[in-house]
Amino acid sequence: MTDWPATLPPQPLLDGYHETLPDLALRTDMAQGPAKLRRRTTAGVAQLSLAYFMTKVQVQVLVDFYTDDLIGGTQSFTFIHPRSGDAVLCRFRQPPAPAALNGPYFRVRVELEVLP
Repeated sequence: MTDWPATLPPQPLLDGYHETLPDLALRTDMAQGPAKLRRRTTAGVAQLSLAYFMTKVQVQVLVDFYTDDLIGGTQSFTFIHPRSGDAVLCRFRQPPAPAALNGPYFRVRVELEVLP
């Protein structure tokens, strides 16, 4: 099992953090009265939207991690959840997106799914 690289920032920026819990309910609208709800599944996929402040070197480490270690983002990896502090199994929802800030610094957007 591959881990999030130790040379990358362990905590994301507060600005850009968004967490979506798994949607485990199936909603059925009724002709009259309230909708019926039932559990669709016992395990769902949560989503994390994160932003990191990185140097050029750290961006290259992330690109290599995504491209080489995770075979283009197709493999899962162990990641420390920023809110809970627990080690969770994740995979990328889309490729990392670095955007230049100033000189050698970048703001990198990372979209992850937390697997059950």
